Amino acid sequence: MIGLLVVTIGCNEVRRDTGKVYMPDMSYSRALETYSSTEALTQAGIHYNARPVEGTIARGAMGSYPFKNDSAGYARSAVVKNPLDVAAVDMKEAERIYLINCGICHGTKLDGNGPLWKGGDGPYPAAPRNLITDPLATTLAEGTMFHSITYGKNLMGGYGSQLSTKQRWEIVAYIKVKQAEAAAPATAAVN
Repeated sequence: MIGLLVVTIGCNEVRRDTGKVYMPDMSYSRALETYSSTEALTQAGIHYNARPVEGTIARGAMGSYPFKNDSAGYARSAVVKNPLDVAAVDMKEAERIYLINCGICHGTKLDGNGPLWKGGDGPYPAAPRNLITDPLATTLAEGTMFHSITYGKNLMGGYGSQLSTKQRWEIVAYIKVKQAEAAAPATAAVN
């Protein structure tokens, strides 16, 4: 009898209130949820994650690279100069970025003998360019080098999506400084 009474009272719909909610903001967010629609805000004149105005540059950022990845853009890139002052470039940071992104193929000494080549024993199908002794690499304009880093060239993939504009220019400055250092002893020996 007592069991029947407990079941009857338990199934009664008299009290279905869940009680007080402790910290309701944990379940019911007052803020906007990630990736939720912002259409109502846009209609109210509030714009989040809107595209920047055409031609503007964010504070502290460098302008974007103006040339496309085609033969005309590659040819035009030769006139572009490095906007960074080489003396102001942190060469330790530039070297770090180079070793992470470029050294795997071009090597720590810029000799084209990185871990992916290993003198022909690595998995890379062709020898990367020697950035110190190859005449094409040593005479390559800064803008053309930047274009190649941004979009890639031959078997080398582009790094435009992985590196900021400033980081790519720092790598160009690092390579040019190392090329000048390698050429200096050779010039001194000739004199």
